[in-house]
Amino acid sequence: MDLRLKTEEFNSGTHITISGSKSESNRLLILQQLYSGLQIENLSDSDDTHHLQGALTSDNIVADIGHAGTAMRFLTAFFATQEGVTKILQGSDRMHNRPIEILVNALRDLGASIDYVEKEGYPPLKISGRKLTKEKVSINGNVSSQYISALLLIAPSLEKGLEIELVGKITSVPYINMTLQLLAQLKIEAEFKGQAIKIKPKPTVKKQVIVVESDWSSASYFYSIVALSKIGSSVKLSAYKKDSLQGDSCLSEIYKHFGVATTFEENSILLTKEREHNSAALNQDLKNAPDIAQTIAVTCFGLGVACDLSGLHTLKIKETDRLEALREELAKLGAEISVTNESLHLKTSSKIKENIQIATYNDHRMAMAFAPLALKVPIEILEAEVVTKSYRSFWKDMFCVGIENVTIK
Repeated sequence: MDLRLKTEEFNSGTHITISGSKSESNRLLILQQLYSGLQIENLSDSDDTHHLQGALTSDNIVADIGHAGTAMRFLTAFFATQEGVTKILQGSDRMHNRPIEILVNALRDLGASIDYVEKEGYPPLKISGRKLTKEKVSINGNVSSQYISALLLIAPSLEKGLEIELVGKITSVPYINMTLQLLAQLKIEAEFKGQAIKIKPKPTVKKQVIVVESDWSSASYFYSIVALSKIGSSVKLSAYKKDSLQGDSCLSEIYKHFGVATTFEENSILLTKEREHNSAALNQDLKNAPDIAQTIAVTCFGLGVACDLSGLHTLKIKETDRLEALREELAKLGAEISVTNESLHLKTSSKIKENIQIATYNDHRMAMAFAPLALKVPIEILEAEVVTKSYRSFWKDMFCVGIENVTIK
């Protein structure tokens, strides 16, 4: 499905309810399998979460998780601990080219039985669940935090708990802390000091309900919309809280550069364009929130603001090479842009080319990050259905705020 986007008038004051955080939901679903007394409300409606749920509840030996990277990492660790259960984890072609060797090696060091079905170091995987008895493991700290969180989630179910040594520089710390804070809500004892994380074993937890906060990554597209709108424009989003576990909640600070104020109300946030954007270049290290890099880069281009974004090395192994994809698609629109293996550099611009077709590379965030540009010029998004990976109602919500979307194929 290809869509042509345009905006006649922005619907200021619209109230949008966004489903639960994919990151929180997927962590809690693994914990729910380990602790039956846990109930979850406001689960994410994303494809990733649906894939994860399907794999956890199906008796089929083969589990296909599509493009869901989080599901692949978390399920690999989970099924490795399930004695007597054999599972083959597979996904899309892109998933079969996303490395997983670092996590597999760590699990093997703990005693797991995991084999590569096709290519060494990559899915599909054949996992033969067994009791893991070792209690210490080392893993690089500068890899995807999902590898580390996958280990943290199974740690309290191990007989002796787990001590994880993080080697080298640690990135995406907020996502590690999110996992630890969810464990804390279940009264699981954990300690994160320096380069080591220690998790104590906990066979059972008390019955309880955890309500998932709405997804801050999904909120980023509305921050972009308000930033690209005229002064006085606003959007209200539910359900959010000021003391968020999500690293992407840094949006409320970053978007002050673009004149957007965030007001925390009861269970919601109000985004308001209070002033013109700062014309100075935006310099931002996003190592703790790489998923909002695409949104920020497109916002900067739409406003003609230069930016230097760093800490983006994990974007190379996402659904696509996001840095190269951004360079390619922003250049089509007239941007002067360059990228390295871990950074993006955008120069100021004064014109946006109209009716450009934006390729999405099977990457939900490419489609959603570029959509707000429709406030400036008509634009086309190819394979727009890819948004369901994380945000199924995205195009409906775009229409609610005034971004019309017409199917052209």
